[in-house]
Amino acid sequence: MSEIVLEKRLKFTGISKFRELGLLVFIILLSVLVQLRNPNFLTLENINDMIKNTAILSILTVGMMLVIVTRGIDLSIGSTLALSGMVSALTVSANTNLHPLLAILLGTLIGTVCGCILGFLISKAGILPIIATLGMMNVYRGLTFMISGGKWVSAHQMPGSFKAIATNSILGINVLIFIAILIYIIFYYFINHTRTGRQIYAVGSNPEAAKVSGINTVKVLWMVYTIMGALAGLAGVLWVSKFASAQGDTAMGYEMDVIAACVLGGVNIAGGSGKISGIILGSLLLGILNNALPLINVSPFWQEAIQGVIILVAVIVNALVKRNVDRKNLMRRKI
Repeated sequence: MSEIVLEKRLKFTGISKFRELGLLVFIILLSVLVQLRNPNFLTLENINDMIKNTAILSILTVGMMLVIVTRGIDLSIGSTLALSGMVSALTVSANTNLHPLLAILLGTLIGTVCGCILGFLISKAGILPIIATLGMMNVYRGLTFMISGGKWVSAHQMPGSFKAIATNSILGINVLIFIAILIYIIFYYFINHTRTGRQIYAVGSNPEAAKVSGINTVKVLWMVYTIMGALAGLAGVLWVSKFASAQGDTAMGYEMDVIAACVLGGVNIAGGSGKISGIILGSLLLGILNNALPLINVSPFWQEAIQGVIILVAVIVNALVKRNVDRKNLMRRKI
């Protein structure tokens, strides 16, 4: 079974290298074209703002990649983000001396609990991921409105130390960017150099074979949704700090952007494959589009349509490349 999984991973590694190179070339060409239209695009200030604005998206794509690799989906991350952000905002507004690190831990803990509940429903209760996450998405969103009483937590209600989370720097790097880099390093090692990381791909490649080989698929599924929840909880605190506002409808629909970044980065929606380097490029491309289209005066009505077309093209290219590789492998076996 491990040989089959290894063979599949090697095959998808070849596909992903092709995709990543193409994606990198596309990002460079797009950046050059936008720079020709607006010379302010490639300034250090704008690049820094663009990366900072993409940091939260990048954090969430790591968790979503793990979920999709196991043939799942999580539509509740926007609601989890909003709930953890709201609880953290209400807590710091009531306790202005609370250390920012404790606020981050609180939000992450709430997200972890939300993800753990989802993991239980999917892995233990056997509910389809799309159904479980769709249902809990509404539950978590409703809880957010309930605990806030339908009100906002505005900037003047938050202590300066909490709002400074998103503006401070560590080793000269903005905190949001620093946290995103740290998470990528941790999960790169986890995915590529630990047994559990390999088991995640095994479950996504062939769940039945993984079960026969002794892998605890229930444990793996439960774990990936818990990780996704924890990252969404962390993102909720960072989001509220960055925008200095907590609302009931925070990040509504944001899960679509996260899924789009994963798809652009070459994560196979059918499960079994996905790379950290790919989702970095996918997040970066989405960040560039969000930043560049307004700079070149593209109508807001066209911005989402353009993003949708690019995502669709990415999916089509991925399908064509995979089909071509499968055809070549079939021919080699016949020979």
